[in-house]
Amino acid sequence: MSESNSGMVDVATLYIVPTPIGNLADITQRALDVLANVDLIAAEDTRHTSRLLSHFSISTRTFALHDHNEQQKADFLIEKLQAGTSIALVSDAGTPLISDPGYHLVNRCRHAGVKVVPLPGPCAVITALSGSGLPSDRFSFEGFLPPKSKGRRDCFQALADDARTLIFYESPHRINDSLSDMLAVLGPDRQVVLARELTKTYETIYGAPLGELIDWIAEDSNRVRGEMVVLVAGHRAQKDELSVEVLRTLTLLAKELPLKKAAALAAEIHGGKKNALYKWGLENLE
Repeated sequence: MSESNSGMVDVATLYIVPTPIGNLADITQRALDVLANVDLIAAEDTRHTSRLLSHFSISTRTFALHDHNEQQKADFLIEKLQAGTSIALVSDAGTPLISDPGYHLVNRCRHAGVKVVPLPGPCAVITALSGSGLPSDRFSFEGFLPPKSKGRRDCFQALADDARTLIFYESPHRINDSLSDMLAVLGPDRQVVLARELTKTYETIYGAPLGELIDWIAEDSNRVRGEMVVLVAGHRAQKDELSVEVLRTLTLLAKELPLKKAAALAAEIHGGKKNALYKWGLENLE
């Protein structure tokens, strides 16, 4: 395997390097070795990254790669990689590409046959999930919520029946509005966990039914400060509740068959109760 002069990293290789989301002690020794020995660091904000590098006495050159220039600069960086340059990709905090820049560069590297080496490390999504107390066997990370109320409500409506734990990022100045929109769609009883300032001095992980969580936040304005991860318990169907899937099947069948026959077939397909389906059809389809 060819290596650069440092002997610590490979030439012509892009390293994806997670950086701390708050506590600088969370950086790995491998991440420090890579940052110190690559030829160039592509950083979301070079000023932010320079403070991290200075703390660990690393003097590697940095290059700005952010949302506004990534697509234009990706080809330039690939040319350097193909010429033998080793590059580390970092975002301001956490794992690059996870609601941060880097996708276009990595995607083009893979298509160009450039070696990509991802390092494990800090990620707010996983950190919050592991401490939330919500089911972690199946989850969906949805990134940042839409900035407008209608977009948020549409998002919550589309996910209302999802059984997985849902994870969002949100900013302090929009958290109250976002939770209000969530309340309007999901109701006050859905379990929600707010994780803020993770790994920092004022780290808080608080969970409650949504209505109670909103009241808890209203008691102290400090509870909406800092970077936030919002985790929402997945939908749990009640014993007699008709699932989205069975209702969709019934609706489709009822377009071609008498309602009674459609209800019987939908019940047979999904294991539901045909009388309940027939009643729902009478109220909603005819």
